[in-house]
This record gives sequence, C-alpha cells and structure tokens, in this order.
Amino acid sequence: MDAPPSHQPAGTSPASRGRVLLVEDDPEFALFCTHVLAKGGRFDVTHIADPTAAIALAATQPWDLVITDLDLPLMSGFEFAAVLRQTTPSLPVVIVTAYPQDAPILTSAEAAAQPDALLAKPITVDLLLTTATALTA
Repeated sequence: MDAPPSHQPAGTSPASRGRVLLVEDDPEFALFCTHVLAKGGRFDVTHIADPTAAIALAATQPWDLVITDLDLPLMSGFEFAAVLRQTTPSLPVVIVTAYPQDAPILTSAEAAAQPDALLAKPITVDLLLTTATALTA
C-alpha cells in the first residue's frame, strides 16, 4: 500500500500526484497527454487551447506543472513560458515540439524563458510520465 503523500497541493484529490495545466491546441495530442497523465500518472489535468486564457488560469489557481506546445495560436510556447515566469517563477514548464530539438531559433526574450524540459514529438508514454513525475516531485 502506498504511503500518503507528504505534500498535497490545494484542489487535488488524495490519490493525485498534483495539478497539471496542459496548454495544447492539437485536440488529439491533448487527449493523449490528458489520458496518460490522468490514468497512468494519477495527475489532475486541465486542458486549455488558448494560451492567453491559460495565463489567466495559471495566475489565479495553484499548479504543479505546465505542459505547453511550442506552436500555439497567438504566441510561441517560449513566449508563454516567459509570461508564466513573471508571475510564477518556480512553476515547472515543459515545452513540447514537433521540431527537432535543435531546430527552433530563439529570440533573446524566448531564450530567457528556458523550460524545465523540452520534449520532441512523438513522445512516448514513459517519457511523458517520467518527466511529469520528476518535475512535480
């Protein structure tokens, strides 16, 4: 039997490992991440496609992890992370990209908002769970 968690963020269920804000405009990938994180990882996952709305949500509720796509409508994942870093600097951010790891050319502002992890698609179930678990531990 698992020992009870030593820290339980507000708004999580007792069996939850934490709250994940998923910012992804691709519905299929969002469904994949939500399923893997909720079922396989026991995370409470909230999915939102609009990065502007996600910024407002991140500023008003406690989160343990944010996972965002690099290519979002209205802003890049790096721009999104930079805004998050201003309001919640300790919140771990994972950026997911369909580009090879060395392909994105970053502006200086984007480079200042380095994510805690940069994952290239296709992402395996194990990699997603391992990354989320490590960053919320």
